[in-house]
Order: sequence, then C-alpha cells, then structure tokens
Amino acid sequence: MLRVLLYLWAFPVTLLGMLVAFIARGSGGALLRVDGVLEAAGGWPAWVLRRSLPFSGAVAAITLGHVVVGVSLDALTATRAHERAHVRQFERWGVLLLLLYPLAGLLAWVRGGDPYCDNLFEREARAAAAAPEKAVRPGSAGPHSIGR
Repeated sequence: MLRVLLYLWAFPVTLLGMLVAFIARGSGGALLRVDGVLEAAGGWPAWVLRRSLPFSGAVAAITLGHVVVGVSLDALTATRAHERAHVRQFERWGVLLLLLYPLAGLLAWVRGGDPYCDNLFEREARAAAAAPEKAVRPGSAGPHSIGR
C-alpha cells in the first residue's frame, strides 16, 4: 500500500516524465522498465540534455518522478544510482520538488556556492551514487525493454 501511495504522490511529475519518454521513443529512442522506473534513452530529449539545462549545463540524465530520461543507454546505466536517489526524492516531496529543487540551487548560490553542485538534492544524489551498491531487491528482474 505504501508503494502505491509513493507512486501516486509523485504521479503528476511522472506524467510529465512519461510525455518526455514517449517523445524520446517516438524520435528514435528506447524505453526500458528497470525496478519500477521507466527509463528513456536517446531521441529528441537526448539532444536537449546534451545542450544545456539551467544551472547545470549539459547532463547525462534527468529524473521526472518515476521516469529517468538519459542521453543513451550507457548514460542510464552509469547514472542509475544517482538518478534513483532523485526518484526517492520525488517519492518524498512529490510535485513540491519542482519548486524545492530550484530553491535549493538558489540558496546554494546565495551562500556563494554553485547552484547545481552545491544543491542539497544533488549532494544527496551524489552521496547515494558513491555508497556501496545494495543487493538487488527481491522480485526485481532488472531491465525490461519496452517496444523495441
């Protein structure tokens, strides 16, 4: 029941992520389902991610609720632990994270730091990625290709 509530809490942002994922798929990208998260690689969104985002510049992947969009399948694999931390943040904060994340960047900048690197949410995700990998959850079968 808790898992369902976490998905519902993040659902408004997940819907946005699904739209971006389907744009990726429709423009030549791939979709995967990995441990309950929809991942999209390539296509038009990858072109956007390679260019520049406010505060961070070019990125390998971005998380929108329970959807992670990456520039490639390799990028999704390389950033999985980091992006899963962002998924957990969306489960904790829901749609509020869309406001809290830029505010954390602004706070970092006001304090003299970098709005991306010193952002509380990015620091948390980097720490999660640096932690020793946890065992695969029971019932998890890893990546599943969708529509390819």
